[in-house]
Amino acid sequence: MHTISSPTNSRRPSLGKKIISFAFNTGLIRVGRGIWKKSLTVLNYHRIDDPYRKGIDSFQPNISAHPDEFKRQMEYLERWFNVVSVREVAIWLEGKASLPDFAALITFDDGYLDNYINAYPILRQHNFPAVIYLAAGHIDTDKPFYWDLAAYCFTHTKKDHVSFPGGTERSWGTSDELLQISKEWIEAMKILPETEKQGWVSRLPEELNISIPKNFFKNLMMNWDQVREMHGNGIDFGGHTINHPILTRIAPEAARTEIAGSKVQIERELGETITSFAYPNGMKADVNSQIEKITAESGFKTAFTLQNGPATLRETRRNPYAIRRSFISHKHTLAHFSTLISPFNRIRPT
Repeated sequence: MHTISSPTNSRRPSLGKKIISFAFNTGLIRVGRGIWKKSLTVLNYHRIDDPYRKGIDSFQPNISAHPDEFKRQMEYLERWFNVVSVREVAIWLEGKASLPDFAALITFDDGYLDNYINAYPILRQHNFPAVIYLAAGHIDTDKPFYWDLAAYCFTHTKKDHVSFPGGTERSWGTSDELLQISKEWIEAMKILPETEKQGWVSRLPEELNISIPKNFFKNLMMNWDQVREMHGNGIDFGGHTINHPILTRIAPEAARTEIAGSKVQIERELGETITSFAYPNGMKADVNSQIEKITAESGFKTAFTLQNGPATLRETRRNPYAIRRSFISHKHTLAHFSTLISPFNRIRPT
């Protein structure tokens, strides 16, 4: 899970939106593109679903694209990039093959069921490989990610206030205020040490007077049979820890257990070695040289951050444990998408 400030739809587009749309419609967004042909553009998705459908009560910002928009994005990739698999990236890093110009890699984080239902058929239509990074302890279980549990509680509560770390309390009077405060509460959890965060999360249902139906969250995640089916049809899988902690907020040995343990569990289910990892949250504060070292020692050959991409091939080869990815949000139009997977994205504030 990762959130960033994103463009929002409005009746009066901002100057920035107008510039992006103009650059996209005129082709200016691709001026100088040839300079970056020796690069790796890695796209990061989480969920593919309709973020505005009735009854959605999980964490909306984690939806990367509506299925129709995802299809348009894949069509854009097919026209302007050469989509490669994470295995091809690993073989290139070993010096055993080359990557095509304008190489692009499609990645997903966490292992949501809509990856199987909505994204997988579109990927197959284009014959595109992809890699899904699984939070292994959540697959085929009723164990929710904290942001989805919180979103459910805020969506269904009849209360009008909630406690925040630091002793503050926030209240709301409208649905828009409730939505904003729920997002801020979820973001506030990220900066806490993992054990403290878990304490806040475990108390939230009682504080908001919510009872969560049994097996409700199992419907959010893929099961292992679906993982194996996808794996047999061109989709790779990688590690994303067991429980999705931010790795710099737990002890090094706990981080090792999370990283190596996800590899062991996924390999046991697939009957095959996996060699790629994605860091939870993946920003500068969430990864350091010690975490990269543990990832390498755990047997992974590549690892991915969520720092803005794309990356030059030289940069990728220099440190294959800190490969950049471009985070995609459902609030991004196709014009914004084209910007996010261009070199201009590297200078965009995160």
